[in-house]
Amino acid sequence: MTIGTKMHHTLANLEGAASDLQTFALDSQDQTAKKMFNDLNRQLEDIVQALKGRVNYVEKQEPQYKMNQNL
Repeated sequence: MTIGTKMHHTLANLEGAASDLQTFALDSQDQTAKKMFNDLNRQLEDIVQALKGRVNYVEKQEPQYKMNQNL
């Protein structure tokens, strides 16, 4: 598995986790838990954006890592 593939898999996993946290926040009745899930979701979204930036950089530097996906 190439570094490009690994980064794309990591991005997909992080996006899935962020989506799960958002769902937990929406489903939670406990306001403290809701806030925690929302805060964690925002943190993961920031990480996702940072990793997307890195993926874009790597793909520009090493075109062989480019996958058929727009970030």
